This record gives sequence, C-alpha cells and structure tokens, in this order.
Amino acid sequence: MELQIFDKYSKSLLGNTELASAAFVEDALAGAAKSFNDLKNTSAGERASWLRTLANLVERDTQRLAGLITGEAGKPISYSLGEVARSVTTLNFAADECLKFAGEVVGVDFGAGTGKQAYTQRFAIGPVLGISPFNFPLNLILHKLGPAIAAGAPIIIKPSLFTPLTALALEELAIEAGIPKSAFQVVVCENELSEKMLLDERVKVFSFTGSPKVGWELKSKVPKKKTTLELGGNAAVIIDQTADLNAAVSAVASGAFLYSGQICISTQRILVQDEIYNKFLNMLTEKIESLKVGDPHDPATIVGPLIDPLHVQRVSDWVEEARNSGAQILCGGEVFDGEHGLYKPTLIADAKKDLKIVCEEVFGPVAIVQNFGHFSHAIEEVNNSKFGLQAGVFTNRLDHMKQAFKELEVGGVMINNVPGFRVDSMPYGGVKESGFGREGIRYAMDEMTEEKLLVF
Repeated sequence: MELQIFDKYSKSLLGNTELASAAFVEDALAGAAKSFNDLKNTSAGERASWLRTLANLVERDTQRLAGLITGEAGKPISYSLGEVARSVTTLNFAADECLKFAGEVVGVDFGAGTGKQAYTQRFAIGPVLGISPFNFPLNLILHKLGPAIAAGAPIIIKPSLFTPLTALALEELAIEAGIPKSAFQVVVCENELSEKMLLDERVKVFSFTGSPKVGWELKSKVPKKKTTLELGGNAAVIIDQTADLNAAVSAVASGAFLYSGQICISTQRILVQDEIYNKFLNMLTEKIESLKVGDPHDPATIVGPLIDPLHVQRVSDWVEEARNSGAQILCGGEVFDGEHGLYKPTLIADAKKDLKIVCEEVFGPVAIVQNFGHFSHAIEEVNNSKFGLQAGVFTNRLDHMKQAFKELEVGGVMINNVPGFRVDSMPYGGVKESGFGREGIRYAMDEMTEEKLLVF
C-alpha cells in the first residue's frame, strides 16, 4: 500500500513510499537479531567512525534535509535548519560517548574479597525498537540511533506516518556512512505492525517519543522489556518580580508559539507575580501580535501550520471551550487560515483549572497566563499537574532558584529560560505522566545497556 506525503502548507505532493508488509517487518526483525551478533565484534572506534561520517553527511545535505523537514512537518525553515545543525551535534556527541563509555572499578579488597579486584562494564541488551514523532523527524530519530549504535545495538525506527521521508533519507545516508544496513532500519508501517515489532521477543529495548496516552499503553504491553518513554506535558514558566521582563517576554513568546507550539516542552502555562502582571501582560501581548504567521518556507515565519486539519479543529474546540467558560481571550482565539492549517497565536487569561487548555497538552499555538502572590504559590500551581517534563523560572533571586530546583516536580528546571531549552547531551525526560527514563546520548546508552560485573 502506497503512502503519499504532502507539504503541510501548500498541500502539494512531496513524495511517496510503501507501507511495510508483515513480511517486510519479519525481515527487519531477523536482520536486527543477526546484526546484534555482528555488532558485538565491532570496536568502539569503528562505531564512532560510522557516527562521525554520518554527521558529516548530514551536514553536507543540510539544505535538502531542512527542506524535507519543512515540507512534511510544516516546521519553519529557520527552525528546520536549526534541527539539522543539532542533528550533526547529536551524532558527534554519540561518537564521543562511544569512545568514553566505560564501567567502574569496584572496591572488594576486604573480608571475603581480600586480594581480589572487580570492575563493571556495560553491554548492549539487544535490538532496539524506536518509535519517533513528527515534530523532530531527524533529531529525535538520532537521539535513538546515535546511542544505539554507540552502545553496539542495532535499531529499527518506526517514524511518524506524517514524516517518513526524512527518516528514509537518513537511512540512505547511514548506508553511505558505512553503517550496516541491518544495524539501522526504517520501517514505515501502520500501528498494528508497530505493536507486532514491540511484542516480538527479538526486540529487547523499546524507546518511544510521543503522546502520553499511546506511550503508557504500549509500555503496559511489555512490562518486562527495558523501556524509555519521552512523552508530553503542559510545561509552565514562572516569572517573579525580579525577572528581566524584556528577556522573559522575548523568550516566552518564542517558547510558546514557535512551530505553532508543537513541541513537548512548549510553554503552555505562564505564571506571573502580581507586582509585574499587568506590565508583563501588555508587553507579551504586543510581542505575540508581532509574530509572523504563514508559510513555513519563508525564513521570517515563526508560526506555521499545524500538522493536520484535525488538530486545527481540536485546538479551536479547546479555545472555544475556554471562551464559553468565561476565560478572557487576550489575543488570537481563531483560525488564521484554514486552507493552510494556520491558527492564530493565542493567549488566554482567567481560565478555569479543569479546562483542557490548562490541564491537558494543547500541542498548538495557545498559552494561558495567570498571576500569583507568593513564590511558593507559583510552585504549587506548576506541580498541580499530572505532567512534569521541564519548567522555566525567570528570577534574579538565589533563594527562588534553589527553592524551584528543590520543589518543582519536573525532570528539568531552566533558570532564566523557558521550559523548551534543551542541549542534546543533557539528561532529558520527565516524571509523572511525562515519561520514564532519560534521553541525552550517554543517558540513553545507559537505558540500552546492562551492567555486568567481573571479579578476579
């Protein structure tokens, strides 16, 4: 069965590919199992060389890959170029960690262990299945591929059906880089076959990035399988009265509305201290209204199309629910261009806490703003969520920074920045409904390996 991929803005045909059959999936699983035995005999130096060569090829093809990402994901071209640049860095990080990945000396020279030595080494568990989302169709695949190859594990990637062309282009580059074909395979398939791969005993590790509902459901099907879940959230930022307002306004406007908010750590909840609330609100509203909405191929565009018309309708419905409940729409609040999948950047105040726009992940160009009195109340409000991926805090008070780090129930706290800050080497992941395990190259390698002890 053929899958056609269309430009998310112009709706023109970008390309097509065949959906994998059951026989294709079986071949991929068999190839991964055989490749695992082959990779055991490769050196760290050889695997690092593959990764560096792939990094060079990705950099060489920057324009082509960025164009693919913008076309099939609807991502503004400036952001797509940034994703390709990050991808090069991710691969080079993986090559570095491949050479440094080691165990530790264990002290046993006492009691029954007198005269003995011991050390540990981490070994790949087996083939990895990675399921990746549409919003970072290159770099989030590499956050699975890079650690897997560095650790000596073959990987099968099932990309989003919205964005398979970037994944297939990467697969071609990997072959050119010398990575054995069975060590990295892209399988474009329906969910039924994805689940078949997940349940197959030859797959030993599962790495998923996507929606909480799907991620937790899949994990429940393989409770004994090593699993990493990178899920979503309704990320919050706190702005206290000591913050640099110009810096905060600029960062929040970008952090909430870049790529139409289709980022797991997009700023969705904005908490502002009473003393600066009105001033901040006026500055932020003015900044939001200046954001360029339109064709993602235009370098000036910040807010491009949502990935699918269904999501335009969903975002519109959630905003209407808020409006009908008495919330105040400060700007936006309507479709900008339905034909091209554009929704206006929207800021909402006075939203009730049980509204979807507040307590669920909107994954669209919408943010809610509320005021607070004491800093502790803001922390309580951030924690009043089933999610906990990352949070931002704008402050110039050391005690507020320390309190936020200690008390916020999230996987990462970004000081004087929005929740969307990420460097590709750092441990990245959430708590509560936002995830399980950590990405970031070395941390992902830990997730894909097991420790073995030698005593002599």
